[in-house]
Amino acid sequence: MFESIYKKIEEYDTIVIARHIGLDPDALCSQIALRDAIKLTFPNKHVIAIGTGSVKFTKLGKLDKLEKVNNALLIVTDTPDQKRVDSVDFSQFAYKIKIDHHPFVEKFCDLEYIRDSACSVCEILMDFILNSPLKCNEIIAQTLYLGLVSDSNRFLFDSCTFETFGLVSEFLKKYPFSLSEGYQKLYLRPMNEVRLEGYISLNMNVTANGLGYIQITDEVINQFEVDSASAGNMINNFNFIKEVLVWVTMTEDLKNDQIRISIRSRGPEINKIAESFGGGGHKFASGIKVKSFDEAMKIIRALDEHLKEYNEVL
Repeated sequence: MFESIYKKIEEYDTIVIARHIGLDPDALCSQIALRDAIKLTFPNKHVIAIGTGSVKFTKLGKLDKLEKVNNALLIVTDTPDQKRVDSVDFSQFAYKIKIDHHPFVEKFCDLEYIRDSACSVCEILMDFILNSPLKCNEIIAQTLYLGLVSDSNRFLFDSCTFETFGLVSEFLKKYPFSLSEGYQKLYLRPMNEVRLEGYISLNMNVTANGLGYIQITDEVINQFEVDSASAGNMINNFNFIKEVLVWVTMTEDLKNDQIRISIRSRGPEINKIAESFGGGGHKFASGIKVKSFDEAMKIIRALDEHLKEYNEVL
């Protein structure tokens, strides 16, 4: 499959790389690193990475401006379904490729490479680079590493295997990038975000069944002077609370007229519930977008009932 993807990259002079709405580091780093690897390998190709950015992740790489293209190749990373692809008019493209690590949802590209056992798309791209003529350097390698580290929550998930560590070891050997510099790009944050994290800890509701949840309103976002993406991306900071098995942030995003729901689990599988409400994701990490907090609370009640059933079986 890597050979087929590489041949298509060779074939097209204009290549656009996209990913899902509501970016996270794996989505951003995968498209940035793939863009830069293609440009390094083929300096005469026109390659751009597009999508809505976030102030929180500006240090991870710069996106390009959206533009009209003709007879171009589209590569979509980290996105299982077409409706979640950010800023793309599919009719503009002559050929489309998907590279993803989510469970299959739908086919929307001509060529699709899906490895749902991988901890991240950046892990897949590491493998792609090592097994194709694509060139790499220390900057690209660090970018891939940061996407992998973020999506695996610093190698805490079972999706990290000996293959994951083998790829990281090989990249550090071939492209000796700075780990400490990379972690600063990923984890250095302003005091207002630290204070928001404290607010979430103090105000999180916890049910008898082990569901933790909080509504982060626009008023709270403005109070702490953060954006909705920064607030929602704090979900991974609450992994190891003894009384909480599943935890949820419901973040108001007035700009896009939606409530962004992020769900994480330390045991019960939650992706099927997310799918039933129009969202999706992995077994233990999923997301949903709804229009109101009333709709969001229906999801909270469904998750709490699911946890009750889960606990009764234990």
